[in-house]
Amino acid sequence: MRWHDVVVVHRLHFPLPVNYLCYSFCGACFATGDYRHLLDPPVLLAAMANLLIILSGLALNTAADIRTDERQADREQLANAALRIGRERVFRWAAIEMCCALVLATAISQWTGHLLGTAFAAGAIGLHMLYDLEPVRLKRRGFPGPFAFCAAVHVLPCLLSFTAAGPLFDAPVYLIFAGIWILASGRTVWWSVPDRSADAATGMRTPPVRYGAVRALAMSCLIMLAGLAGIGWGLWWLYGPVWALLGVTAHAAFLGNSLLLLRRTAEGATPSSARMLKRAMPMVSVGDVALVIIPLIV
Repeated sequence: MRWHDVVVVHRLHFPLPVNYLCYSFCGACFATGDYRHLLDPPVLLAAMANLLIILSGLALNTAADIRTDERQADREQLANAALRIGRERVFRWAAIEMCCALVLATAISQWTGHLLGTAFAAGAIGLHMLYDLEPVRLKRRGFPGPFAFCAAVHVLPCLLSFTAAGPLFDAPVYLIFAGIWILASGRTVWWSVPDRSADAATGMRTPPVRYGAVRALAMSCLIMLAGLAGIGWGLWWLYGPVWALLGVTAHAAFLGNSLLLLRRTAEGATPSSARMLKRAMPMVSVGDVALVIIPLIV
């Protein structure tokens, strides 16, 4: 086992750690509107719990998907890293990380008096397990899979850090968080297109397997557009049109890139997850950073 293998099974290759930090702190940023409160103990505990929830879910997914990833050239390194560590060991790591996240979430609930924090953490962990483990294995059940996965990685961590910083929600924040969830779910469908053949060979009935690469990409673009609309509406409601525009620009650029990929795929090109990560995901990182910064500076 090498340190690099630990990094790989937790999907810590650049720029993804930037996104994980944003998901971990995003809710607290909207709850406080003051960067100084991000250092409050409950918020820091929530960020730590969120990182553990996200990373444990990704490790669980890596271990569960070994047989599928072995069949996909761009993802073979994930399978190889998990096999070098040992599949059962990765499962144990994920379980330990999830337990630690629950302990931290329980401490937050005790500190703040809000039990919702523990419920959000437990919900995220439960969705990770439903997504990756039999007999449910939501990954092979079409669109419920991406929406469950993104609720666990994006929305519930936002809600956990929000409740650590302030217990009350209002309508614009609901809109923004719902938009983040929908946008990320569409992006997850987009991300699964290069895996279509490997997923089909191992019985994973993902949207690209069920509907074909072109239709899945088209539906992912529509889903992302709906998510952008929710985020933009919520930001406009809270901060006005200029900040709404700034908040969605990078994610809109990603959507534009996805439309280009749709056209190339319709013309017969084969999408590559390695190229998609290198060329498109930095736009997502910029967009996620913008959503974290805006509530702190306006």
